[in-house]
Amino acid sequence: MAAPFDLLVIGAGSGGLAAAKRAARHGATVAIVEGDRVGGTCVIRGCVPKKLLVYGAEYRELLEEAGSFGWSVPDHRCDPSTLLANVRREVDRLNALHISLLEKAGVTLIQGWGRFEDAHTVVAGDQRLQARHILIAVGGRPQRLPIPGGDLGWVSDDLFLQEQLPASVLIVGAGYIACEFAGILAGLGVAVTQVYRGQRLLRGFDAELVDVVQEGLQAQGVQLRPGLTPEAISAGSAGFSLSAGGEDLRADALLQATGRSPRLEGLALEAAGVHHDGRRIPVDAGQTTNVPHIHAVGDVTDRINLTPVAVDEGRALADALFAGGTRTVNHDLVASAVFTQPELATVGLSEEAAVARHGADGIQVFRARFRSLRQALPARGPRCLLKLVVDRSNDRVLGVHMVGSHAAEIIQMAAIAVGMGATKADFDRTMALHPSIAEEFVTMV
Repeated sequence: MAAPFDLLVIGAGSGGLAAAKRAARHGATVAIVEGDRVGGTCVIRGCVPKKLLVYGAEYRELLEEAGSFGWSVPDHRCDPSTLLANVRREVDRLNALHISLLEKAGVTLIQGWGRFEDAHTVVAGDQRLQARHILIAVGGRPQRLPIPGGDLGWVSDDLFLQEQLPASVLIVGAGYIACEFAGILAGLGVAVTQVYRGQRLLRGFDAELVDVVQEGLQAQGVQLRPGLTPEAISAGSAGFSLSAGGEDLRADALLQATGRSPRLEGLALEAAGVHHDGRRIPVDAGQTTNVPHIHAVGDVTDRINLTPVAVDEGRALADALFAGGTRTVNHDLVASAVFTQPELATVGLSEEAAVARHGADGIQVFRARFRSLRQALPARGPRCLLKLVVDRSNDRVLGVHMVGSHAAEIIQMAAIAVGMGATKADFDRTMALHPSIAEEFVTMV
């Protein structure tokens, strides 16, 4: 058996890579174990390829509106096979890049699925590895519906492997993955029907913003079918059939986008004495499990399942273990975005959450709803919505929310102000940058 490493990371996704490279920078001997491609969900089958598909889908709207700006684009058909192949090529490049970055950092990459043999030993293939500290960073995987035929159809991972797109698709789910893929596929010319049990999309997001997203999806041609509980899936030569709420819905393809769950299977956590509830691995503020030298970051802890959170957790842990760091990750104020068309982004409390915490009389809401200058000549497309939620008692901004073009880019900057405790008066005294969408945040009355 090789000499023990200072840190052994199971999983080469965003959190694991961040922790491994930061620990190596501090002088630790580090190995990272991965049974799949290096880069994790975000790089290989999540954020990055999905955002590239979003950009591809947006060209439909741009080309349709080109005439109002004097451009003649008579034939603007999309070849999805070209887009999908180019996205896979970029993923391949990023995979190779992350492998080279590990090599440059001095991190040993071990191919294989890691599992615990005991609290200090991990087995990967025919190798037995030991370490002073072990980090579990295996991420999550898409869930399938627990119904007859639940093993049929795509999950989000499968979409990136397609070489061509179908004429029609049923999407089951109401979360951000379902909504994003509904917009992508509709933008690429697929007839989309989105089916979900509840009455609203994007549970947990500000309801007023969700209404604008819903309008945008419908304007793209997405058929929304709320209030239908999936009961069974079947497949045949004519495509897929979904029984839901007493109806029989049919399409050429079916995508199950009903959430993700931590990838606990195969880790043999019991062999290491690591407590879990079958759904996630609990950790303390310092990312440590019940076993003092075994840690976990990212989606496997099922707290805030976002790439930047996993990265920050991994770096903070490496700093604490090998550089005397004391910083813990603040999970209370995390910006998030939904890359639909139009785009939704938010930081802080929604109006509903603010009312629950401070009471309806304890907050004040400022909003602006308008058609952006970008849409003035086409005179089409959903209107932007910008929103500030303010604490009446101290004028502090509790939440900043937006639906519209470049929402994520704008809210990223707003998150700095909210994190610093900015007040509505701070926003008001900031000079507007005109003409822009973001200026409305500093001119609301």
